[in-house]
Amino acid sequence: MLSSIPISSIRAFEAAARTGSFRDAANELHLTPSAVSHAIRKLESAMGTILFERSARAVRLTPAGENLMRHAGAAFDNLRRGIEEVAGRGPQLLRVHCAPSFAAQWLAPRLARFMAAEPKLEVRLAANTEYARFSNDDFDIDIVYGQPRAEGVEVIPLGEETVTPLCTPGLAKKIRKPKDLLDQVLIRSEVKQVQWHQWFTANGLEAPAIHGMRFDRSFLAIAMASSGLGVTLESTRLAEREIATRRLVAPLAGRSVDIRYVGHHLVFPRASRQRRPIRVFAEWITRELGAGGFI
Repeated sequence: MLSSIPISSIRAFEAAARTGSFRDAANELHLTPSAVSHAIRKLESAMGTILFERSARAVRLTPAGENLMRHAGAAFDNLRRGIEEVAGRGPQLLRVHCAPSFAAQWLAPRLARFMAAEPKLEVRLAANTEYARFSNDDFDIDIVYGQPRAEGVEVIPLGEETVTPLCTPGLAKKIRKPKDLLDQVLIRSEVKQVQWHQWFTANGLEAPAIHGMRFDRSFLAIAMASSGLGVTLESTRLAEREIATRRLVAPLAGRSVDIRYVGHHLVFPRASRQRRPIRVFAEWITRELGAGGFI
């Protein structure tokens, strides 16, 4: 029977079963949803059984479809691994995509430690503000800032971050209470979820009009504050090296209300959960951050 079934039909079935959507399968395979539906109809006809329960809003595997997916999913996963090995992109390669400031301020300084613990892994790191698209197979893992938007993925929150005013020790001498910030140059990171007006509101003050410097990346705001050009409102996680070396201090520590939030998430395709490089990286990063671990 296998020789009479086009591999393209099995591929369409596997993608639709894995994503739970004919449309998502079509996007992944660069086909139209109707082409995916037609291929699966042909497969069902050849096998003499119904693989999906279809409704106007969703598709769901039948018991027969679930049985076939157990075999097809494992087969395609093995095939992907074989192709990666032959193409020189074996299972020991981990391709990480990351939000720029998290990559520069937190991840990059620790990668040497991770790679020393996993000498057989090759890590490739790319950083930009776009979300990784796993369907084109360019990346294995994404560390995103904000809420992930992809479907069919595992999402692991990377713990709470504390956002507080930060400046040089010299400038901190002039700041004794929250109101003192009204006389300082305030550095703004434009894409950050927590902004100055939220901090002032949390501390019972009306936010001033901010005419100071504005940057589109946290690592730039941290660098400018470290140079003594003003006060930035930033995550102590992203600025931890500057705080550890006392290039930056929190002038109002214990004397103001800080804002805590979950800023970053680890994301990877649900189908790749059992791949060893992904598992060891997820376990390592959640352990480093005390984010509850990877189960």
